[in-house]
Amino acid sequence: MTLLKYKNVLITGGAGGIGRLVAEEMAASGATVILWDLNEKRLKEAAKLIEDQGGRVFTHVCDVTDRKAVYATMDQVKRDCGNIDILINNAGVVTGKAFWDLTDEDIQTTMDVNVMAMFWTVKAVLPDMIEANTGHIVTISSAAGIVGATKLTDYNASKFAAFGFDESLRMEFKKNKMNIRTTVVCPYFINTGMFKGVKTRFSWLLPILEEKEVANRIVKAIKSNRTRLIMPGLVYTSWMMRYLPVSVFDWVSAFLGVSSAMDQFEGREKAKSAS
Repeated sequence: MTLLKYKNVLITGGAGGIGRLVAEEMAASGATVILWDLNEKRLKEAAKLIEDQGGRVFTHVCDVTDRKAVYATMDQVKRDCGNIDILINNAGVVTGKAFWDLTDEDIQTTMDVNVMAMFWTVKAVLPDMIEANTGHIVTISSAAGIVGATKLTDYNASKFAAFGFDESLRMEFKKNKMNIRTTVVCPYFINTGMFKGVKTRFSWLLPILEEKEVANRIVKAIKSNRTRLIMPGLVYTSWMMRYLPVSVFDWVSAFLGVSSAMDQFEGREKAKSAS
């Protein structure tokens, strides 16, 4: 069991949603949390909330898609509070469009935020982790990193990449006998603004997850050094389903509502424009 007291925990996309909730729990467990986000107003709100609860927090406005900004901000973090013990790559975006409706900019943004940013943040923290021979890298992937779905081609691709990124890192650390842990998190749709409007056909099988419960389980997984957290358990069966003919796999996915879950998707931006 990993104790969080006195640990430095960096969370990207930490100003709201799952990132902020994880930060609150980490801070309550005695960790110093460092939040990176583009939204300065929400960063200040998150920091005040954590400080009011007695936690220790640092915030930085940082564009994680800009590797120079990531490296420069990391230098500031190290000056402020030392090396990072736990990195949680949580920042993410979703467009929710059919492939033919995606602009080039949509695709580039999804890949930059959901994939490339992980390379820059891990490169920024890893030399110190290797030198100390300790550390923990958490990758927030998705059930969409295991099973494809409609209106998520760019998101699916990015989350499949995140899953593979974590797996390869884990193998490299083990092969080289490094005491650096990894955890990949693959939740089904979460009840946040990011996936506003998403529906599930069988809520008792594939429930829309509540963000507090997801955050709580992420923190528990980190504390217990769990390498893989998949929610709900039914998502595990997707690997066994791969042995079925593709036509059967597709039928099961459609029956479970995976192909229609995004039909009424609004997301944060659409919800704002409709209000």
